Amino acid sequence: METRKRHRKKEDYKLRTHMIHGNYDSKSWDYDHHVVPPVSHTTAYRLSSLQRGARGFVNFASADEHLSGHIPMYIYDRLDEPTRSMLEENLAYAEGGEICATFATGMAAISAGLGAALRGGQEVVSHEIVYGCTYSLMTNWLPRYGMNVRFADFLKPQSLAAAITPATRVLYFETPINPTLELIDIAAIRRMADKVNAGREEKDRLLVIVDNTFATPFCQKPLRLGADIVVESLTKGLGGFGTDMGGAVIAAKQWYNSIMLYRKDFGGVLSPQSAWGVLVYGLPTLATRMINMQKTALRVAEFLANHPKVESVSYPGLKGFAQKALAHRQMFTSEGKFAPGSLMYFVLKGAKSRHARAGRMVDYLAQQAYCVTLAVSLGQIKTLIEHPWSMTHSALPDEQKRAFGMHPEGIRLSIGLEDWHDIIRDLELALEKV
Repeated sequence: METRKRHRKKEDYKLRTHMIHGNYDSKSWDYDHHVVPPVSHTTAYRLSSLQRGARGFVNFASADEHLSGHIPMYIYDRLDEPTRSMLEENLAYAEGGEICATFATGMAAISAGLGAALRGGQEVVSHEIVYGCTYSLMTNWLPRYGMNVRFADFLKPQSLAAAITPATRVLYFETPINPTLELIDIAAIRRMADKVNAGREEKDRLLVIVDNTFATPFCQKPLRLGADIVVESLTKGLGGFGTDMGGAVIAAKQWYNSIMLYRKDFGGVLSPQSAWGVLVYGLPTLATRMINMQKTALRVAEFLANHPKVESVSYPGLKGFAQKALAHRQMFTSEGKFAPGSLMYFVLKGAKSRHARAGRMVDYLAQQAYCVTLAVSLGQIKTLIEHPWSMTHSALPDEQKRAFGMHPEGIRLSIGLEDWHDIIRDLELALEKV
């Protein structure tokens, strides 16, 4: 590739520009003459010699850490391939990490993050509320491999401190919390972990793993706030268009071997076609989408907060948000601008039976609304609504959901790019029916 002399270093450009242009000097693939990066369509790669093939298998994510390293050698799609590698370079940069590994789904990424960090006999302490499938993974599957899970209230440091034992290896949480939109102080959790680690060997160091799906790296960078590993779904805000599933794990370079070895052996790798969609459409539009969706989200949250049939609204951008100070400390862009995201959680008032009003509202929108769609995803260009109690968080026992602050009349709303007048009008009409 012809070397170019540029008057500015790549690092001098803003993150928004980086996500559009990517790494023009990518080590993954020479595509210097392509305005749009190409997509690779091959499962195997031609090798020039037996020696090269053998060396690639020895070096790629070997169980022997002395033999492993991130090298741009392509052998087989499940191991590594150029389209996915380009996306991983850009995701690592966006999150402020050194390495990234992508997976077929967000749950595959969460599994990999926990799988790479844990050994038999170690345990996870998780916040009380997590995504329903994450809860199922922790309660149904990790114990089968000798990895115990306990739950604590990460909003109350004393509760969390009491839950940590010598066997605890991972502190796991989402922030903002799905679906209540409460925030967990990442820096405070880091300080607590550091106190514990002062008396531990490096191999048993307490790790902080944060699910950044709700915020995306546009609104929040957990690694810079103290997280060791970030996991997130590419299906949601990072993908943006609801066409492909995917997940990512981002961390410091010392995690490359463990995470890639996990992916090599367990599979669940992101396809080149899905990687290309996020690389070409998702990341480049993330900033533009989020800036516009946040403006609408604030208008919608204010409308709901002032509606007589709404008990409460949880949105980090609202003036009355209970954790306003933390939101401004933690949720901001690379340029330091407050970025409260595009999701909210609101609770309807006055219902006498189990999620009666929420059910009527959601059903009305599903059947009558044009620009508010009943669907369980989030972060798309279309406004999506769902009922967490009976849908995304149904795996949690009802008494547990109540104890953890979820409400049967609670509704999660993910704001899209429609005209804000239309979104509010559809919600207004639905509220008239409840």
